[in-house]
Amino acid sequence: MNSRHHKTKIQGYAPVNGLKMYYEMEGTGEPLVYIPPAFGFAGLISFPALIQNHSVISVDLQGHGRTADIPERPLSIEQYAKDVVGLLNYLDISKADIFGDSYGANTAAMIGLRHPERVRRVVACAATFGPPQVALNPQTTHFEHPPTADSGNIAFQRESYKKVAPDQDYWPKIFNKVGSIQWAGFSKEELSSIKVPMLIIVGDHDFVLLEHAVEAFNFIPNAELAVIPSASHFVLYSEQERVIPVVKHFLEKPEKGIPLATAETGYHPGETR
Repeated sequence: MNSRHHKTKIQGYAPVNGLKMYYEMEGTGEPLVYIPPAFGFAGLISFPALIQNHSVISVDLQGHGRTADIPERPLSIEQYAKDVVGLLNYLDISKADIFGDSYGANTAAMIGLRHPERVRRVVACAATFGPPQVALNPQTTHFEHPPTADSGNIAFQRESYKKVAPDQDYWPKIFNKVGSIQWAGFSKEELSSIKVPMLIIVGDHDFVLLEHAVEAFNFIPNAELAVIPSASHFVLYSEQERVIPVVKHFLEKPEKGIPLATAETGYHPGETR
């Protein structure tokens, strides 16, 4: 089975908003766009369980992986969202599921807000829906010394980047550019106006405050919430088998399910769940 999927992998570059945007497509089924976290890129992580029923399109955002940076153009979640929608246009995909991790999840939520007609369902893993001072957990994001491009805590991202980047010496520049992203998040009104179904996933030891994820879940009308136990911000890399079954269920369940039980209704097989 894996060999069949391996043969069907498509790789290419799309002309999108001035970028030569690298993407990979693997699997069969309805389109699912995976947007990696900061410094991530297509192929750094793969999802064997998802490509069985989905055409998974992974992207390299501006300055990430094989997509060269536009030096004079700042990085922003808003621009990332425009670029992903531009890729959908290039691939002639009218509607897709969107699955993002960290900054990629912020981007997925932004697409759900700004381009709901292009989105079926959104999975936002380790997203921040507000600015860092309200969204991040000071215990898991504390530094004794602010990191630099050469810091040990960023070694995985640095070494991965240098294996695929068009210019591996560009690493310090992209590191500083990503660090300069000013993300203000969404207003409560914006969150309340997101109508697409959204699954919010957070680790119980994430960089993201659990309370922040719960607050976003409460504001977004069609949101669902999954908390992964004993999990950090990097759970998709370290133990995807604990996350992907939840993602798969969310993406593949019917639009109208059996109603959820309350204390008043009680549980009735086949009638409530």
